[in-house]
Amino acid sequence: MANGDPRQIGPRPYLGVGWSFPVRPGASGKLDFAFYEDDVEQAVEIILRTSPGERVMKPAFGAGLRDYVFAGNSDVTHRRVEASVRRALTDFEPRITVERVQARAADDEPNLMEIEIDYVVRRSNAFYNRVFPFYLNGAG
Repeated sequence: MANGDPRQIGPRPYLGVGWSFPVRPGASGKLDFAFYEDDVEQAVEIILRTSPGERVMKPAFGAGLRDYVFAGNSDVTHRRVEASVRRALTDFEPRITVERVQARAADDEPNLMEIEIDYVVRRSNAFYNRVFPFYLNGAG
């Protein structure tokens, strides 16, 4: 549910409302907003795409996946990525409980790592599964 008035929050204010990501105008020309589970999902995306040091006021924020761009698509790299993702989501997204993080090489692309994340939104107990594509060796 995007593109609404954040002053009209509705029945689930505990999940929050924020600017949509990427920031863009909505149909009315005003800023587009993400509500509730969409806001949580977009926050997860921001954490995965941010490297520590990018945010001046939160220097530790982010998963730091860019540190692995030139690493091999190996079991060692997969375990390191899993630990980085789990730590970042646990530290920076208090609205979720991370159930599982699994990184693996894609079957059909040698430079593609698929990072599968299972999480539960704490207040609604809603389960989510997402696969984040991450390209290694500068591919993609």
